[in-house]
Amino acid sequence: MASSADPRPPATTGRRPPALVYRGPAALPGCPEAVAALLAAGPWRMDVRYVGPDEALPLTAASLDGALLYAQPGGGGLDEAYRHLERHREAMRGYVRGGGRYLGFCLGGYLAGSGPGFALLPGDPDQYITSPDATVHDERDTIVEVAWRGRPRSLYFQDGPYFTRGDAPGADVLATYPNGTVAALTARFGGGRVGVVGPHPEATDDWFTDVGLPVLHTRDMGVDLVNAVLA
Repeated sequence: MASSADPRPPATTGRRPPALVYRGPAALPGCPEAVAALLAAGPWRMDVRYVGPDEALPLTAASLDGALLYAQPGGGGLDEAYRHLERHREAMRGYVRGGGRYLGFCLGGYLAGSGPGFALLPGDPDQYITSPDATVHDERDTIVEVAWRGRPRSLYFQDGPYFTRGDAPGADVLATYPNGTVAALTARFGGGRVGVVGPHPEATDDWFTDVGLPVLHTRDMGVDLVNAVLA
């Protein structure tokens, strides 16, 4: 999926509530760094801090308390990732229910569901590649077409999920795949909000070049997703 980027956290201001980005065994190298770079730039210039078992800041209810948002980046298999994160399930649910923001990219979108995951979404994610009339049929690194806010766009993709809205109010679809399934959405959970995306709007140039794909500039969609989850 992603190649390793500069392992140092982006420069931070220390003046605002931090944005926490998970980095550890439930993510792949390069994925946390790409999410952190998106959050540290954009229109917000967030105070980004990594959390995880080998970071200075562990993932705990105490570290989540007061965070502007928590971001779960892309990674490997869902079951393996959840084994590393299961003990944080109630802390994550309590954080979002109490007004926090959860941002999930690809694997982070799967983990926002309940099969297994943090159970933050009104419906449950599933593999886009297994959905009827999917335009991608295997787990290779590729490009997928979506309609983002009704406009045709292309994004980096590697076995990402699609999402269902369930019957909960307050769900806002940002993007759909060509077969009509949901590629990105935000939804309320208690007093907080969850934003998830199946493809990778945060992908950096090296993600594309490392697997022989043409470079796409898609961070504007990442900005839109973050703005929607912060709204």
